[in-house]
Amino acid sequence: MDKDSFFKDVYEVAKLIPEGRVTSYGAIAAYLGVKRSARVVGWAMNGAITEHDVPAHRVVNRIGVLSGKNHFQSPTLMEEMLAAEGVKVKNDQIVNFEKHFWDPMIELGL
Repeated sequence: MDKDSFFKDVYEVAKLIPEGRVTSYGAIAAYLGVKRSARVVGWAMNGAITEHDVPAHRVVNRIGVLSGKNHFQSPTLMEEMLAAEGVKVKNDQIVNFEKHFWDPMIELGL
C-alpha cells in the first residue's frame, strides 16, 4: 500500500461526508477495501486537520467518540465544528451517533 495514494483516497472519501453527518475510521477503511486499516485512516485524518477542504472533524471512532480531538488546534475545536453543523456531543461522544452516521459503503453504493 502506497501511503501517499492511500491518504489521498482517504481524503477523497472524507470530502464526501455531508455537513451534519459523521463516519468512522473503520467505515472509510472498509469502503477502500482495507477493512483492518482503520488506524492508518486515523493517521491520515490527523494529517488532514490542517487541510481546509478535508472535513477531518467528521471522522470519529467506531462508537462515535472524538478520538482525534487532541490533534486539532485546541481540544474543543472538533466538538465546536460538529456543533456548528448541528451534531451534538456530550462527554466527547456524539449523541445519537447512529442518526448522524454516514456509511460510505451504503451512501456511495459499492
